[in-house]
Amino acid sequence: MSRICYSASASFVASGVIGSIGVATLSHVREPRALLFAAVPLLFAAHQFTEGFVWLGLDGRIGPVALDHVTFLFMFYAQGVLPFLMPLAVLLMEPPGQRRSAIMALTVLGALVCAWMIYGLIFFESTCSVEQYSIAYRNPLTGNFGVSLLYILATCGALVLSTHRVVRWYGVLNIIGLTIAQLVKEFAFASVWCFYAATLSMVIYWQFRRRNIDVETPNGTSPFPRPFLLPWLRLNGAAVSKPQGTSGTDL
Repeated sequence: MSRICYSASASFVASGVIGSIGVATLSHVREPRALLFAAVPLLFAAHQFTEGFVWLGLDGRIGPVALDHVTFLFMFYAQGVLPFLMPLAVLLMEPPGQRRSAIMALTVLGALVCAWMIYGLIFFESTCSVEQYSIAYRNPLTGNFGVSLLYILATCGALVLSTHRVVRWYGVLNIIGLTIAQLVKEFAFASVWCFYAATLSMVIYWQFRRRNIDVETPNGTSPFPRPFLLPWLRLNGAAVSKPQGTSGTDL
């Protein structure tokens, strides 16, 4: 089996594992404003699934038209969606204050970067190739250095500014990861960093499971039990928290 086949398998396996954890993460959401951030692992899982087909296309196992489509989908999420999605997800959870105002400004910046990236992906040709066992994605407009800095500022800046300690650490770890990816595999930055960020997003499940991400009580556990938003995702029957004042274990 070729290295490309192994890489495709790795993407599909990662997608399945992260996707399962993503569904579990959503099952622990209690506040609507936290739903988008909780969906990050599931979105990254879909992204990795897409890259699995990019690998298959580069190996000649799917046609060139299909390869063009999945390449566009991968770059659309990696370059177009993420710089707006991340700050928006953080903004929705952020309580009023100076941090929220700064994150709102980064969300606007992210929207502008998103529009620029999507314009480039639609009107300029994107290509992908295998270089040193990684995929290098290229577009003449979206690869601009200045735009890349704004992309990082919008995507990771909002995470680092969050009041929620867990979200801040997720941002710091992503900055470390993207710095390493830039230094080691700059030519395949999008592929390497997105795989790292997807894997790292599994931490979000652990934090929601421990109720360390609580919109009403940042960096703490709310004293007021609230029902789960998506109880049908839970494997057990304890879909709703017991009302305050009753005995029982909150899952």
